Amino acid sequence: MVLENKLGIQNSAELAREEERISKKKAYELFEKGISDKFEAGTFETLSKIHKFLFDEIYDFAGKIRTVNLAKGNFRFAPVMYLETAIENIDKMPQSTFDEIIEKYVEMNIAHPFREGNGRSMRIWLDLIFKKELNMVVDWNSVDKTDYLLAMERSPIKNTEIKVILKNALTENIYDREIYMKGIDASYNIEGYNLFRYNDLM
Repeated sequence: MVLENKLGIQNSAELAREEERISKKKAYELFEKGISDKFEAGTFETLSKIHKFLFDEIYDFAGKIRTVNLAKGNFRFAPVMYLETAIENIDKMPQSTFDEIIEKYVEMNIAHPFREGNGRSMRIWLDLIFKKELNMVVDWNSVDKTDYLLAMERSPIKNTEIKVILKNALTENIYDREIYMKGIDASYNIEGYNLFRYNDLM
């Protein structure tokens, strides 16, 4: 299934390549022009702005809360009918310590507010919170992709593993473009989401 897109692409591999190319170009612009530094760290509004900036050239739904339910294997992300409430609750979560920031990040991942492009948008969002609250960011060059993906998959049940991985990767090099851009790498994304109607859960 190929997502409907503004580029008129009908091939999923081609769409994935263009999506990565365009989103990286836009992420670079976001960083170089200091656009994201003007956003309020830790809010869904900011996450929505990031998502729209990265994917607006590709998808009509850029920056908009998804209207379909998503699942990964046996795990179901927040159902659409509860999504707005979940997001409101996440917005209220504290973010003054490392543990609080990761707990907020994990909850936003469980919410998975967008149809596509959650991972890349949320990693920028996460680094904005770290930058504001701890004056640090994640050095994605030192994060093993497989370990990260497995830890994120397990984080809804136990977040200790993802906390250890990301804490060990924190750096004070908050203005390093290479470190920032590594977090936009699509290979850090958890692939294989499935669409299903809410009625399928009943």
